[in-house]
Amino acid sequence: MAKSKSSRVGISLECTACRANANQPGVNRYRTTKNKKNTPNRLELKKFCPYCGHHTIHREIK
Repeated sequence: MAKSKSSRVGISLECTACRANANQPGVNRYRTTKNKKNTPNRLELKKFCPYCGHHTIHREIK
């Protein structure tokens, strides 16, 4: 089967609060997909981080 030319790509979202705080036990990441044509910029979503214990901004990483 041929691979379809989809505009959806897989991305990782990383917690910004955990990344800034060095004494955290880890960094929370989510995997999701986005449409490159509709959202060419980096994606930012507010998601729950179990390390921080509350909802924080998660940014797209490469």
